[in-house]
Amino acid sequence: MPDFVELWVYLSATPLFGLTATLVVYVLAQAAYARLHQAPWANPVLWTVVTLACVLLATGVSYPTYFAGAQFIHFLLGPAVVALAWPLWERRRELGKHWRLLLLAALAGGAAASGSALALGWAFGLPADVVLSLAPKSVTAPVAMGIADKIGGIPALSAVFAVVTGMVGALTGKYLFDALKIPMNPAGWMARGYALGTAAHGIGAARALQVNADAGAYAGLALGLQVVLASLLIPLVFRLF
Repeated sequence: MPDFVELWVYLSATPLFGLTATLVVYVLAQAAYARLHQAPWANPVLWTVVTLACVLLATGVSYPTYFAGAQFIHFLLGPAVVALAWPLWERRRELGKHWRLLLLAALAGGAAASGSALALGWAFGLPADVVLSLAPKSVTAPVAMGIADKIGGIPALSAVFAVVTGMVGALTGKYLFDALKIPMNPAGWMARGYALGTAAHGIGAARALQVNADAGAYAGLALGLQVVLASLLIPLVFRLF
């Protein structure tokens, strides 16, 4: 037992721990997700985060130590987001036909996501900096942090709100779309994906890609548009008002 403890202390302090733990847990979560026929509640990202958090708490491994290895996966987030452009390129003719409606939908969706969060925050009497941190909740976390910093919010809290928003969207989107009777045809997949990418950013786009190629492509488009529009408009609106 002492030898095992010494080995664990050594391994948990090396960058290999964070990398290996992340890959192993995600592969197992993905296998369970496939076995459960891609049930939304079995989202592998959610259960990977929960499992890794429990492991770190149980073993006392600090987050910086874990991230020393996990940063290699974190680096791949950039190329993965850029890769979302390829499905859009394959659908460039459709985008050319509907770009005005898509832009209008992005503006309306972004305004609804940000405005509803601010209204609820104020209605519940949350502190001003917390309310401001809610404004960019439907934008991917790194961008949300930058926007929060510009408007007087708390960047770390905005990151948490963004991740929670993405998880909720990925978990509940299917049930909401089914309740609204949005069909599972080409037009319906476009609407489902675009709505999910608008409200739940990258996590929602990842979920859409797992379900349908068209939904994933339009979710990626919505994600990109929200990043651009929110980065430009949210600071501008707060500066004016």
